[in-house]
Parts: sequence; C-alpha cells; structure tokens
Amino acid sequence: MRLIGAGSRPDRPQVDHDLIFTVPNLLTVLRFMGVPLFVWLVLWKQEYGLAVLVLVIMGSTDWVDGYIARRFDQTSKLGRILDPMADRAALLAVAVTLAIAGVVQWWYLAALMVPDAILAVASLIYFRNHPDLPVSIVGKIRTALLLVGTPLLVLSKLPIPFTEFYFVAAWTFLGLGLLGHWIAAYNYFWAILRKGKELKTNDDGRG
Repeated sequence: MRLIGAGSRPDRPQVDHDLIFTVPNLLTVLRFMGVPLFVWLVLWKQEYGLAVLVLVIMGSTDWVDGYIARRFDQTSKLGRILDPMADRAALLAVAVTLAIAGVVQWWYLAALMVPDAILAVASLIYFRNHPDLPVSIVGKIRTALLLVGTPLLVLSKLPIPFTEFYFVAAWTFLGLGLLGHWIAAYNYFWAILRKGKELKTNDDGRG
C-alpha cells in the first residue's frame, strides 16, 4: 500500500471542496486536541507510556485523514490549510514539552522553530496570511519521520527493555526528519517568493 498519497484514485481528479464538516477535518481537530493531553501527561502526570500512546494516535490520524479525504472525495480548502497547521503545532508543542521535561535538548527545539519562523515572516510579508502552498513530498516525508522518531524517543525514557535501541532508532528518524525539515523549508521559502512576486505582477498588471 502506498504511504504517501494513499487513497488517491487515478480515475477521479482531486478537487478541494468548500467543505468544513468532513471526517478528515474532524480527525485534524482531534489531532489538535491531542496536544494539550500530551502536555498534561508528560509535565503533570509523568505518564510517559500513555504519552507515547497519544503520540501514536496523533501520528496515525495524520495518515488516516489524508487517506479518507482522497479515497472518498472529502478533500477541502480548509483541510489543505488546517492539516499542515495541525502537524506543525503538534510537532512544536511536543518538542517544547519534551525540552521542558529534559527529554530533548533545546537545540532540537530551535532546529524546528527557526525554519518555521522564517517561513512565517515571509508569508506575512508577501501574503499577510497563509500562503496556501501544496504540501511537498519532502515535507510529507519530514513529518512522517518526526512523528515516528518522537514516540520512539519517549519510549527510550521508559524502564523497559531495549531502551538503547529505541534511543538510536529515535535519533535516526529525528535526524533525518530535521534534515528534511530544513530542505522543505528552503523549498517552501522560494515557493513563497515566487508566488508572492507572481501575485504582485498580476496586481500591477490589473492596476
């Protein structure tokens, strides 16, 4: 089964509908709601086992909502913007939580936040809003790597066998995810500039 683009139907072109209440959008909202639950479990309850379960569920919904949207023609303009926002919010909030808990170093959080901060500034300058760019393949792979690496890292802190294996595996996924994060950010940055210049040229032409 395809992991990226799963559920796509070659006989049916993908159309982003003006829909709000769809199953994929509901799953995206649930992913948002998983963030405060994870923070509570780690920082207040120190229940790392349950926190791993929450991360696994959150990561699963990221794939499931995309599959349902493509398979059952439930892709929407809202979902195209909301889904990557949920991914970014989850990854950053989880990273902040783990940094406060001492599971990761603060440099990891900085490595996640700096590219996003640059993209946010560029988006505000050119669009005053979300740039509404399609998610790249590198971006999807980056997100998948980080969503797999993070629960593995939390697992490595539990009093269970094979913690050294989980630790090495976690940083393998996280290292590759961070590399993909910077590559995706570089590509998105130039895509923002190109789209912004095209819109400005079109506006000047109409003026």
